[in-house]
Amino acid sequence: MKKVNILKLGILSLLMTVSLLNCQEESKKETIQQPQPQPIEVVVDETPDYFQLRPEVEKAYGYSHAVKIGNSIKVSGAVSMDDEGNPTAVGDLEQQMKNCYSDLEKVLKHYGCTFDDVVVENVFTTNMPKFLEVAGYRAEIYKKQFPTGSWVGVKELAIPEFLIEIELEVHKSK
Repeated sequence: MKKVNILKLGILSLLMTVSLLNCQEESKKETIQQPQPQPIEVVVDETPDYFQLRPEVEKAYGYSHAVKIGNSIKVSGAVSMDDEGNPTAVGDLEQQMKNCYSDLEKVLKHYGCTFDDVVVENVFTTNMPKFLEVAGYRAEIYKKQFPTGSWVGVKELAIPEFLIEIELEVHKSK
């Protein structure tokens, strides 16, 4: 009987040793780390790129019409003016709005963009009821989708003859 117990004890000891060795081997496999992929660093030029649509007028009033930083472009409020800074379409809000979009399109083209790239449009007007009457024109500008933004009624703009001012934020996809 003692021989059987000793034999059983020997076999049990052997099985435990083999199991322990297997566990140690598995543990070694788990601690071997696979090389992790390194993140790709995308370098975006963060240097501001300023654009002036009417340099003399903008210098006189102290602003730039647009600035591009990375993929974002901020466009100052466009108003209805000629190249000397004189108001145009005086008293005609609808035509002033069209003139604003014409200037904004020139700024967008400078940066290789279209109105499809506009993500924010803020409209400031001294005559909200009239703007609401003619706001449907925007569907001719934004053919793909409308941007986010606000329509704000204001008491006055920089020059009394200005009835509307439109500013944009643009995202230029690569």
